[in-house]
This record gives sequence, C-alpha cells and structure tokens, in this order.
Amino acid sequence: MSKSLFRKKSIAVILKDAHDGLTEGHGGGGSKLQKVLGVKDLTAMGIAAVIGAGIFSTIGEASFHGGPGVSLLFIITAVTCGFSALCYAEFASRVPVSGSAYTYSYVTFGELAAWVIGWALILEYAIGNIAVAISWSGYFNNLLAGIGLSLPSWLTSNYDSATAEIVASAPHIAGVPVILNLPAFIIVVLVTYLAYLGIQESKRSANFMVGLKILVILFVIAVGSFYVNTNNWHPFMPNGFSGVMKGVSAVFFAYIGFDAISTTAEECSNPQRDLPKGMIYSLIICTVLYILIALVLTGMVSYTQLKVNDPLAFVFQAVHQNWIGYIISVSAVVATTSVLLVFQIGQPRIWMSMSRDGLLPKRFSKIHPRFKTPSFATIITGIIVGVPALFLNLTVVTDLTSIGTLFAFILVCGGVLLLPPQEKADPNNKRFRLPYINGRWIVPVIIIAFAYLFREQLPQKFSFDGGWEVWKHNIPFFFFAVAAIVFSVLSFVRKLSLIPVLGLLSCFYLMTEIGFRNWVVFSIWLMMGLVIYFGYSYRNSKLNQVRRITLV
Repeated sequence: MSKSLFRKKSIAVILKDAHDGLTEGHGGGGSKLQKVLGVKDLTAMGIAAVIGAGIFSTIGEASFHGGPGVSLLFIITAVTCGFSALCYAEFASRVPVSGSAYTYSYVTFGELAAWVIGWALILEYAIGNIAVAISWSGYFNNLLAGIGLSLPSWLTSNYDSATAEIVASAPHIAGVPVILNLPAFIIVVLVTYLAYLGIQESKRSANFMVGLKILVILFVIAVGSFYVNTNNWHPFMPNGFSGVMKGVSAVFFAYIGFDAISTTAEECSNPQRDLPKGMIYSLIICTVLYILIALVLTGMVSYTQLKVNDPLAFVFQAVHQNWIGYIISVSAVVATTSVLLVFQIGQPRIWMSMSRDGLLPKRFSKIHPRFKTPSFATIITGIIVGVPALFLNLTVVTDLTSIGTLFAFILVCGGVLLLPPQEKADPNNKRFRLPYINGRWIVPVIIIAFAYLFREQLPQKFSFDGGWEVWKHNIPFFFFAVAAIVFSVLSFVRKLSLIPVLGLLSCFYLMTEIGFRNWVVFSIWLMMGLVIYFGYSYRNSKLNQVRRITLV
C-alpha cells in the first residue's frame, strides 16, 4: 500500500489526457476548454488576483507593526513569491494543463501528496474567497453610504458580530433572528454566474476591472505623494525587523493569487510560453504598486495611526480629502470583485483535474457543451463560498489562507528539484526554462549568514524557559531549522539548483511567522482531507484502477 500511496502520473499521460479533452469515462462528451488566453490576459488575471482586499485593508495592520519598513517586507515577500513563481513557470512550461500545484505534485511526489495539496488549495481558494466576499460587502456598504443609501443592518451583518441592537431590529423566524450578509452572497452568485458563462466573458471582465483599479491606484499614489511628510519615515523600522515580520501573514495574503493563473493552462493559446510570462509580469507590477502604496501610506500619517480597516481612505481623511475616499471605495469594490472572479475560475479547474484522476466524483470534470467551462464544479464552488459568506465572520482566514498557499509553494519548489533534467534546448521551442544555478556553496553561505543576522533571536527560539505555552509557538521554526540544515547539506553534496531551494526555504520561513493556532487548524483541515482520501479517493483513483487491471 505504501507504494500505491506515492504512485505518480507521468507527464506524457497528463499531456495526453489534456489533449483528449477528458479522460475516458469522465463525462462531458469530449468537450474541451477554449484556448483564448494570451500573455496580456494572463498578466491581467494575475494582477486581478493579487491586487485585492490586501492593498485596501491588511496593509494597514502590517504598517502599524512594521512602520515604513513594511515596504521591505513587500520586497522580501515578492522575492519569496518570485522564487516560487519561477518554479511554477518551470512546471507550467513542462506540464501545461489545468490543476496548478495539485498536478505538479502528482508528477513529482505522487498521489497522496497531490491530494493533500489539492485539499490545501481549497483552503486558499474557497475559504480565502469567503473573506474577500465579506470584505467586498463592507466596501459596497460604504459606497452606498457615500450616496446616502443603506441596507438594513441585519442584512449586512452576521451572527458572530451582530450587536444587541441589530438582533433586536432583525425579523425573527420561530424566535431566531434572521441576520444575513446579503451583499456578500449576491456578489458570489453574480461572479460564479460569470465564471460559469465562459472564460471569454471572464477574461473581458477581468481585463476591464484590472485597468480601472490600476488607474485608481496610480491616481491615489500620485495625489498622496503631495501629502507625504518624510519625517513620518523616521524611524524606518520602529519595532525592529521582528516588527516588520509581524505583518508577514497580512502582506503575504496581499500576494496570493498569481498561482491561480496556472489553473487556466488548458485555456491558453501557448501555455508553455505565455503562462510563465503572465506570472512574472503580474508579480513585478504588483510589487512595485504595493511598495509605492506602503511608502505613501506611512508618509502621509504616522504608522501608529494605521491600525484601521480602511487605511487608504483613512489617510486621505486625515489630510481633509474625503472625496478621494469615495473613489477608493469604488476601486475597492472593483478590486475585490476581480479577486473573486479569478479564484472562482481557479478552484473549479483544480477540482476538474482531481476528478479526471478519479480522486473526486466524475461530475466535477464535466465540461459544459456550450459554455466550455467545468459547469458542475463551478456551481459547487459558488455554493461553498456563497453560503458561508452569508452567515460567517472569519477572523483567522488571512492566516489560514496564507499557510495553505505557502504549503503549496513549498511543494512546487520541492517538486522542481525532483523533475528529470531538461532535454537539450530546441531553438524552435520558446518555452520557459528555469535557469540552473549551482547552490553547492551559495545555500550554505546564505544559511550561515541568516543564522548570524538572527544570532540574538535564535537562543529564544530554542529556549524552554517559558514552558509549553511559549515554546509551542517556536515548533514551526524548529522544523525550519532542521530543513535549512538538511538542504544545506544536500545542496553541497548533490549540487541542487539554487532557485527552488531558496524558494522552498523562504516559504518555510514565512510559515514559521504564522501563529500556532493556525497551524493547529491547518493540521485539522489536512486530517479531514485524509479521511476523504482514504474513504473515497484512494479506491476510485484512476491509477488504482489501472493497477487492479494489471494485477488481474
């Protein structure tokens, strides 16, 4: 059984399945996805997924802890994501099919790891979108208030945060108050319907929304620069580097999404060339915008004032430019809508790939004969996101989404190390190739330099003086330290490629900065996934069926 848990799907088989549209017996009548996406569309989708709720909300919390130095955190996170993006690009060029990190893990680590990462991606896409939908509702309500309109408070709240006044004003059914976040539910329904209609319609909508929100962000940066007081940039890191790193979860939440581009591989005109470009271009553009926004925010007001839910609107109110706050509210609504759209496109395509492999029921891989989209999977995604958004207030969702994404990045970076050597370059083949840089000496030197820079903090990380309540938060760092030593040795002995090793270790380090409680919840989530795998997916896996036929 241990061998069957790590059974792998070859690249040749995956490419054949994609070429045939759907594997035998998985419904859809041979319908295929439409190949309509180019570099511009993929870059726009990446920007649409990345520039969303993070730049309008979580950036304030990160700036409060890190001060102006939070701009460095954006650079650190961008470099980390850059390493991962290059690894994604390498996989996308070799395995140009839908499925993202799930498919890549199936090729390199085997079926069990593929299922685990597919299950973790549900955490990134679906649960992350619940938070985005709730955030969208808040921006939309602010927009209505700006024009003198408002919805009843019981239609814009939830049971977790409803006050006694809201409960009293709400209608009651059988003595139970009816409290709903109706705008959050409606936007999920509308976006899901758009994703259901087709990738062509989704592409046009995403391109329009991206163009609009970039114009607004550039406007905010340009106007805000006139109100920057450089004295607010001193001290640059008021709480030291540890203060800067406190915002890692919030900042990383602002970056997740570029990997969603890889789920559209089968809808790209030339995925081997265009997917890598779309990922890297979107990451560069978003990083520049994030750094400029961070510097403008912390320059307009003191970082101590930025622990607010709507930092962009707040800083312009502080300089008596309230009218700009209304423009920001419009942009926030557009930005979060585009994030919802890209993730509602991405999640069904991952489920479609899992269904093709037999790990999910066949209906998840059914392609609509007219709209050429994974119709059933899209509807289920809408239900899973829309219903919780109607009722819940998820306070730890940014951390949970970040930890799921970083976990996916680690497996993708590690998977690149397991790929067979590239064949001799063909001058007629323009696909992306990850450059090989020998990490034999560089990786150990970087680890030693890291240990030197953090020499004062390291004894605290390994100290038991504070008891279990203190030490348990250092458990992730302990495993990171072990991984750093192991990969230093492996890099020296086996001359491992530098970029994937740095991507893996940097993502692992960012995971150590996420709270212990979120590790516990994430572990429980993975355990639930394993129950489903051994209860259904293991037996119904297509590779397992092939194995049975072979044994017979």
